[in-house]
Amino acid sequence: MNESFTIQFQSEGLPDDGYLREEAERRLRALADEADDIAGASVVVERMEHETTPHRFRARVVAFVRPENIAATEKSDSARGALKGALTALERQVRSKREKLGRPWERPDL
Repeated sequence: MNESFTIQFQSEGLPDDGYLREEAERRLRALADEADDIAGASVVVERMEHETTPHRFRARVVAFVRPENIAATEKSDSARGALKGALTALERQVRSKREKLGRPWERPDL
């Protein structure tokens, strides 16, 4: 893994902020350890409270992957659920991209 790998984390003072940060860092670092294509990541967990959605959260995770960044967004009734869903989607996308890069005959950009 790249030693300069950084994760930017932002939340709106959620009660389980520490858990969310640890979960994001653990899973993103594990994903980055698999290959050297991820330079960093950004995680934002926010409340989407309105009159019609009193307890709704959105998590956005962006992995700074060479040559193009990969992003995932998930909404849920809990901050943990939104973060876990976004991280799962991001992991799936990154692994799929890595698999395709390993098979150049299937790459549309060549």
